[in-house]
Amino acid sequence: MFAHNKRLQYTVRVSDTNPGLANLLLEQFGGPQGELAAACRYFTQALAEEDPGRKDMLMDIATEELSHLEVIGTLVAMLNRSAKGRLAEGVDTEAEMYRQISGGGNDSHVTQVLYGGGPALINSAGQLWNAGYIDSIGDPSADLRSNIAAEARAKIIYERLINCTDDPGVKEALGFLMTREIAHQQSFEKALYSMQPNFPPGKLPGMPEFTNVYFNMSQGDGDMRGPWNSDENFEYREAQPAVDGGDGLASVRMKADDQQVLQQAATRLRSDPDCDPLTGAELGAGEALDASTMGQKDLLG
Repeated sequence: MFAHNKRLQYTVRVSDTNPGLANLLLEQFGGPQGELAAACRYFTQALAEEDPGRKDMLMDIATEELSHLEVIGTLVAMLNRSAKGRLAEGVDTEAEMYRQISGGGNDSHVTQVLYGGGPALINSAGQLWNAGYIDSIGDPSADLRSNIAAEARAKIIYERLINCTDDPGVKEALGFLMTREIAHQQSFEKALYSMQPNFPPGKLPGMPEFTNVYFNMSQGDGDMRGPWNSDENFEYREAQPAVDGGDGLASVRMKADDQQVLQQAATRLRSDPDCDPLTGAELGAGEALDASTMGQKDLLG
């Protein structure tokens, strides 16, 4: 069950309304790195988790992400308060209202006109939130790594948003949300490394002859060596085809009648490499026809 407390997890103090900033903050309300995506990701993982410790952690963090969604949504609503009322009541001239919601790089006209200044489930560019943001795969060793990366991405977005405002109250609230991303990264990483073994993800081991091989697939100026491809950690190889020792060609076994039908289709659809037909593009370009193309034209009727 969920029980809502009407007080926010962190106090929101907005010094002045700013619809443009509100529009930017929607990135963390309905964007791919936002709080709703995080809450849904961890909540669905928790429901399927068999380990009681990880289940409890995921449910705690999922619920906290809903609290963060409330904080960021409240910031959006507060930053829109002035424009919301003025637009709803039509107290300004048409030109002045248009200037306020679209001028000066504000770019908040979509959220102001379409959503009335409320925190819509869209990102800052107007893209609707969608469940495709949730990338859970159902394996804890893979999902926890994805969660760590998701928290890292969210932290970076919060840093960028902090750099977009001089409102001390907004900066403080965003700083809190950014800091909680750090705390969640730590929890997920501790949970990951409490599983032994946790790499590679899943159950099946890799093919031993390729597990510690590094292929230099992008060759030329700029080739670099480091711990990611060092001789201490990897067998370093230049790019090569058919690393399995085969001929590198694709093949499939088929029944004789299937093979016959496929061959019929290939014959019917075959291109003639010796043919140079006159095309509509050439006709449309108005190019003069030489004797050979005139002959083709005659043949075409």
